[in-house]
Amino acid sequence: MKDRRRKKKRVRKRDWSPNDVDTHAHLPRRLSGVDVGLDAEAVEIEARFEDIDPNGVVVSPYGVLAFVEFQGNEQLCRVAERLCIGRSSILAPGDHVRVEPCEDDFCVTGVKHRKSKLSRPATKGQREQLIAANVDLLVCVVAVAQPRFKVGVLDRFLIAADMGGIAPVIVMNKTDLREQRPDQIRVYEDLDLPVLHTSCVTGEGIEHLRQQLRGAVSVVAGQSGVGKSSLINALDPDLEIVTQEVSDFNEKGRHTTSVSRLYHLAGGIDIIDTPGIRQLGLWDLLPEEVALYFPDIAGFALDCKFSDCSHIHEPACAVREALESGALAQVRYDSYRRIRDSLESGSR
Repeated sequence: MKDRRRKKKRVRKRDWSPNDVDTHAHLPRRLSGVDVGLDAEAVEIEARFEDIDPNGVVVSPYGVLAFVEFQGNEQLCRVAERLCIGRSSILAPGDHVRVEPCEDDFCVTGVKHRKSKLSRPATKGQREQLIAANVDLLVCVVAVAQPRFKVGVLDRFLIAADMGGIAPVIVMNKTDLREQRPDQIRVYEDLDLPVLHTSCVTGEGIEHLRQQLRGAVSVVAGQSGVGKSSLINALDPDLEIVTQEVSDFNEKGRHTTSVSRLYHLAGGIDIIDTPGIRQLGLWDLLPEEVALYFPDIAGFALDCKFSDCSHIHEPACAVREALESGALAQVRYDSYRRIRDSLESGSR
């Protein structure tokens, strides 16, 4: 008879002990089946942060638990009920927290106000999902090819960085695959954004990237398959983060990194690796605010006839005039329209 049992998917082993909690089914019995903090969503999330003296840093949250750097070790901790919503906590990698003894375990009892954040809408779009906290730089990784360079994805990360108070660094990776770089990348260089060209195969730009990240806390983000984990491995080969090739069939990367996680690299580099995404949703952004996060468009918009000009159909629109004259790049205007349209349609 054919064995109809579902085969287990092979996954990358994580960095903690196999005896640690690995799935929701393995939650401690006192927490199993409990909707921790389910009714607490009515309380504003910002009200849960405090001016505390932290003694730990979140490495990676995991449901109502979190891996925290505490007393020189990575410790699996419970998270206080008031810091949870349902079966998840409000913590993100990089959060500065207070850890205290709790029965036979340790518990995260408080979280300090964040100085910066990278976030997106949660799956159902009803609340904010934190990707990283308290970071100085957002390393936006794009690829020359495999997968192809997508302006819209990069622009969304740049907007999220601006909204979250993070300085962006654009990394054009996989330069070994194609000598000719995408023409669109010049638009960002003209905006005076830092653009680095790197290859994990030839080593091009790796030392420059290392110098850029030294002494800062960074979060690396981008599409699946652009080489985020490979770049971290190139910066510190001792980490040996698992990577996968991009599919030749559809040029889509595979999600090798499944959760955001903080790493400490040699040379004083702290960096948060994140799962790859195909489209970054934008949290708490109105359609009429999009132009404010396109500095080139916002500059021309000052000369529009109407202060609330959408730059789509109004007469005497300085933005469209700049587009027609070539002063504004078509690729930037098209990206602006797509993002605005997605917000107006509710798809974020």
